[in-house]
Amino acid sequence: MFAAGLVVALATMQAAPAGAAPYAAMVMDARTGEVLHARNADTRLHPASLTKMMTLYIAFEAVRNGEITLDTMVTVSRNAEAEPPSELGLRYGQKIALRYLIRAAAVKSANDAATAIGEAISGSEEAFARRMNRTAKALGMTRTTFKNANGLTREGHLSTAHDMTILGRHILYDYPEYYNLFSRRSTDAGMKVVYNTNRRFLAAYKGADGIKTGYTRAAGFNLVSSAKRGDERIIATVFGGKSTAARNAKVAELLDLGFRRAPSYAKLQKPALPPYLGNGGIQVAGGGSPGVAGKTIRLSGVVEKTPRPKARPVTATVLVAEVETPEEDAEEVVQVASLDSDALQSGINSAILEVTEVSALTPVARPDEPEVTSVGNETLQAEIQTAVVKAVSAPVQRHYTGPRPQMRPASFNTKLASAEEEPVVVTRLSPSGGRYWGINVGRYTTRFQAEKVLLRTALAEMETLDGSLRKVVQSPRGFDANFLGMTKESAELACRRLTSRNVSCETLGPAS
Repeated sequence: MFAAGLVVALATMQAAPAGAAPYAAMVMDARTGEVLHARNADTRLHPASLTKMMTLYIAFEAVRNGEITLDTMVTVSRNAEAEPPSELGLRYGQKIALRYLIRAAAVKSANDAATAIGEAISGSEEAFARRMNRTAKALGMTRTTFKNANGLTREGHLSTAHDMTILGRHILYDYPEYYNLFSRRSTDAGMKVVYNTNRRFLAAYKGADGIKTGYTRAAGFNLVSSAKRGDERIIATVFGGKSTAARNAKVAELLDLGFRRAPSYAKLQKPALPPYLGNGGIQVAGGGSPGVAGKTIRLSGVVEKTPRPKARPVTATVLVAEVETPEEDAEEVVQVASLDSDALQSGINSAILEVTEVSALTPVARPDEPEVTSVGNETLQAEIQTAVVKAVSAPVQRHYTGPRPQMRPASFNTKLASAEEEPVVVTRLSPSGGRYWGINVGRYTTRFQAEKVLLRTALAEMETLDGSLRKVVQSPRGFDANFLGMTKESAELACRRLTSRNVSCETLGPAS
């Protein structure tokens, strides 16, 4: 009896692992941010690989703001190489494009790829963790503290179901161009094809398109998931699942609850994008790497040197007098008045040089005379204008030598007066010029069919149908497709040509 009881006790201990992670959940209407369900949502727990959501969020931010590009070749450090699975298999000194690291972190949840991303952006994983924490505060994640870029268990590396739901919503709306990463069942990560850790749930739940799984022994099975049905989108988060299957079933249950409680129609209220600070104010190089000095970037708005403003250049204004010009000379005068810019500039330069030379020859004032320090602005302006006018006036002086207009003869005025006295009757002439004929190319059940045939026929027989009028005539028997306004010869020619191509055609005479 005792032995049997001991066996049962041992079996029970194996079925229920010691120190199982606490359970927490959150359901949110993604459109409005309204919380639809919460349980232990503000309890600080181990996020595990949900951490990579923040790593990727900062990577998207860095690319958008030009800190780094998707094609930047990242050199793998010893620290990144040493990260335990799940991993991409990076090796120390290897160079790999940032886009492949992002894919591996988002789809496979690769720890080495996440660490390499953080080091590439902020110089060290420690500096990147400080940027993660600053970004978390800006997003409103008030109970989250990050220690690394991948989510491996470390003391103080904690978050909540509420905070991770907020982060998932920001990824969805702040960087929609990257959101498709989280729904890929597999992707090319440069070194190899990797498969999504969430592919079972994506395949099983209708409308599911992300976001991120997470698992460590301390955390249990975590998942932030989003699903869209029609205009409704729900985000559900679970911490502390007992297994992948149990976690997925619980998330499906929570998403169903969300779709039941969310209104069918709700105005989209996107979360506010946090201010962009980049690496400002954090250590961006060295960090924990031995032998590399740290570097701190500090932003300062103090102006150290103020350049003096340059003097405004004196410009000369050329005044062109308005004159009465014969009509024949108008174009020539416009061309002369509109001087080439180089010629005008040359004249101005000559004028300024002339004034400068004159000013340089001004005798020095005697002790008993008032001191002259500079030429007055008005005097200088007047001298420049005078010199410029002299410089450019010579080529403008042109005299018209062509024939002068003759006066209209008096006899013309007499004829005009007599013409006005005699009334003129104008009759409306037919523009057709004998174009009373036409052709019919068929009768159809709808107007649309008839118009379609007319257009197709006109394009095929442009030579003979040019100038004719396409007209659909409705009758009790259907819609006739006609070409009108043709001569007899052109109508007969058009019919012969159309008939040779097996197109039914019949000429229509004036009496038709």
